[in-house]
Amino acid sequence: MKCHKCNKSMKYFKGMKFNQYKIDGWKCSCREVYYNPEQAQRILLLNKLRKKMIKAKLGKIRSNLILRLPKDVEQALGLEKGEDVFIKVEGEGFKIVPA
Repeated sequence: MKCHKCNKSMKYFKGMKFNQYKIDGWKCSCREVYYNPEQAQRILLLNKLRKKMIKAKLGKIRSNLILRLPKDVEQALGLEKGEDVFIKVEGEGFKIVPA
């Protein structure tokens, strides 16, 4: 990848700091930095979701209670249908963590 600022070749780095997270990106000798756009977008969405309450619906399939999460939460956490998650009870609520 070429730097848009100085037109030199940029080096690819893994684990660059971006909003308290580590993502991949490119660095130039002129100190210009470009982050992986997909990873950066996911982090920005996570930060946006942290600032607000998220409304989700409970449903029922046979005798099982199901929790339906909004698409934004699915994308921000990288969740997919059939994937396992951990549920941790905290106080009077709970926390869902990808497995």
